[in-house]
Amino acid sequence: MPALTVCAVPPSMPSTLISPPKHVNHIFIRFIILPAMRIRFVTSNQWKFNEISEACRRKGIEVEWVRMKYEEIQADDTEEIARTSCERVSAQLGSGFFLEDTGLYVGGALGGFPGPYSSYVSKTIGNAGLLKLLEGKERGGAYFLTVIAYFDGTVVRTFRGGILEGTIADAPRGSNGFGFDPVFIPSGHSRTLAEMSTSEKNMISHRSSALSRFLEYLAGRGGNGKAVHGQ
Repeated sequence: MPALTVCAVPPSMPSTLISPPKHVNHIFIRFIILPAMRIRFVTSNQWKFNEISEACRRKGIEVEWVRMKYEEIQADDTEEIARTSCERVSAQLGSGFFLEDTGLYVGGALGGFPGPYSSYVSKTIGNAGLLKLLEGKERGGAYFLTVIAYFDGTVVRTFRGGILEGTIADAPRGSNGFGFDPVFIPSGHSRTLAEMSTSEKNMISHRSSALSRFLEYLAGRGGNGKAVHGQ
């Protein structure tokens, strides 16, 4: 059987099959090279960037880390916090970036606290303080909610993630993740988020859910981002 030579045809050449000389057995394959998507993600949190970049990398998207701190408003709504932060950061970065805000809502005696105040509570009393608040009290369930905000130069669009439901552990467990990950056990699992790898967490997390909706919008498949015109 004669040998076959596989030749890559540059993307600039016509997409039709190129006929080889009759005396040579070639198979010509046209490689379609799609332009890589690249987008900026704003956060000062290394763990958040790791999760976002890992999830995007699996979809062939490159994430540029804009490592910066920005002031967050104190509000009663996670979406409002993300949207307002995005509007403020746009004055420095222009368009083509996104950021996110996440809240942990604990039921039972805490009635949804810390919710939109999760970042402040995590920095001040941390996991130990949260568990202290729950001592001897009804716990109920808990859930995480992530909202992504994206500024395209004209409007700020927000993308709410799915809710990751679970319970609060009796004590912190695990060394991965950040924030309340060591005390949050997702429903249907026995390990905390901090006991999971980044890829395992991304398979179920609130953050990856919001990211998926955002990426669907970027890919032009509709999406359901809520648009708010910039100021």
